Amino acid sequence: MKKIIATKNAPAAIGPYSQAIEANGFIFISGQLPIDPATGQLAPADTKLQTEASIKNIEAILKAEGLTLENVLKTTVFMADLGQFAQMNEVYARFFSKNPPARAAVEVKALPKAALVEIEAVAAR
Repeated sequence: MKKIIATKNAPAAIGPYSQAIEANGFIFISGQLPIDPATGQLAPADTKLQTEASIKNIEAILKAEGLTLENVLKTTVFMADLGQFAQMNEVYARFFSKNPPARAAVEVKALPKAALVEIEAVAAR
């Protein structure tokens, strides 16, 4: 059985998918673009700012379920330019400083809304 997770404190899905799904104690969080949920605007075209915004959106989804970033087991970071990896990693390390999750980072040709960063996550209760 799966449970759909949605919160107004993170950007609404922009297609036929859910913000997150819970099944068997695992939370699968869809890729979070660096969109401000209050305004619907993309964060400025800066890798650090977009990484922060994406992680804050993940945080908001987790918070809606009474969880924190400590519950994250795995993330995948999609980047428009891996040449900006150090900038992303600097911000990422602030949020995941203690017992960081497993992670993959990949460069993609393009991201929705011309974002520079998108991050998906898997968490557990």
